[in-house]
Amino acid sequence: MKPFLNLDDIVEFDDVEENGLFTSKRALFSAGIGARKLGYNLTVLPPGKVQCPFHSHRGEEEMFLILEGEGELRFGEKRYPIRKHDIIACPTGGADVAHQIINTGATDMRYLALSNLCDVEICEYPDSGKVSVVAARDGEQRLGKIFRAEQAVDYYDREKN
Repeated sequence: MKPFLNLDDIVEFDDVEENGLFTSKRALFSAGIGARKLGYNLTVLPPGKVQCPFHSHRGEEEMFLILEGEGELRFGEKRYPIRKHDIIACPTGGADVAHQIINTGATDMRYLALSNLCDVEICEYPDSGKVSVVAARDGEQRLGKIFRAEQAVDYYDREKN
């Protein structure tokens, strides 16, 4: 295994989303070049699309490097124009650091994504009031649940006394 890859050589995308507004394709290549604690991917985002819902992470910090195209970064309560060679930091936290990349340009946007990998990750989705909990070990998902935040229950709910 070579410990590197040239982004121009990527022709196969192994994570393809085609869900209306949420349409993109990603090449997940970190494990293929030997990464163990960081995740990398190349994302291609068509015009007028977003890669995922507006969200924040509690465990994984993300960085994005825009390689081609232009768009908008939604970050907390603000919006910023973004373009080629912009580097975006998305630290862990709540709604104040929730983020979403939107392709507002006329051509595909391509960007490199980088994050630390966590065995347990919690994501919050401020627009829809959802929470996602994922637990994994050695890259294998052991638990994955998405629920509405308003469905919170008491600690002793359904417990027998």
